[in-house]
Amino acid sequence: MIFYFSGTGNTRWAAEHLAAATGERLLFIPEELKGDCRYTLAAGERIGFCFPTHGWQPPRIVRQFIRRLFLRGQGSMVKGQGLMDKGQLSAQACSLDPSSPRPQDASTPRRTLRSAQRDAPHLESSHYCYALTTCGDSIGRTMEILNKELAAVGLKASSVFSLTMPESYVCLPFMKTDKPERECEKIAVATRELEQYTDLIVRRVPDVTHTHRGLTPWTFSHVIGAYFNARMITDKPFTVDADRCIHCGQCAKACPTGDVTMKPSQDGAVLPQWHHDGSCTNCLACYHHCPCHAINYGRITRQRGQYYFGHGNSYN
Repeated sequence: MIFYFSGTGNTRWAAEHLAAATGERLLFIPEELKGDCRYTLAAGERIGFCFPTHGWQPPRIVRQFIRRLFLRGQGSMVKGQGLMDKGQLSAQACSLDPSSPRPQDASTPRRTLRSAQRDAPHLESSHYCYALTTCGDSIGRTMEILNKELAAVGLKASSVFSLTMPESYVCLPFMKTDKPERECEKIAVATRELEQYTDLIVRRVPDVTHTHRGLTPWTFSHVIGAYFNARMITDKPFTVDADRCIHCGQCAKACPTGDVTMKPSQDGAVLPQWHHDGSCTNCLACYHHCPCHAINYGRITRQRGQYYFGHGNSYN
């Protein structure tokens, strides 16, 4: 099964591609959080986590989901919150942290994408686990942070990947959407990389790390990212220009967590309203899907562009 979260569609595109190639279930994390987050794995079913990088960390909603996750496999039992294979987690399907050695052989280096494709025609494990994140540039220590969350529920991913996709976060002074030619360039490269990743995932190749962490991953994740995730994951700065809004409701439809509702204002016009209940992930789906640029996040987005995957059917 593939657990995924997506706001502007980049991760959804990758997750749907993986689901089609593996034939496995595709589960949307915001919808799954409405249930008990308990699942039974089919024999040999893979466990995938796909999500965008938010502030050089996994999105808060993904971390919340992992903390509630219970898995049961055929011939397995659940102990605590982790998947236990007859009471013991298989070490064969471990090692998300690229700085840690494989449990079986501390001297074995983690494989590069190219060597993994060359050396492993077909590898099996009971429940192969992997993670893929999309980002506009770099991911910092996103996968190490994810690893800690997974370890707390008895899981680790055997291979981790990142895809550099068109930028969608525009609420910091140095962040803007890509120009159209750069969008196309990023998607073309990501398409090729996704095909390579898919081949490895289908064949259950372990110990592959193909990510772009950036020049200063610790600073991005634990300084800038820590501030971002502590202070900027909020819907309070969102506003709507009533004179530009056409009351189409696209913002509410696009919101992955249902944080936007169309309601009559004091003058009777039906406008988007944000719930201010902590459900916002700051993915900016409402902003990017507004056809009239009537929605803004404070003042900074008034002069910024908009993007969502497949806008204008450019990439479909």
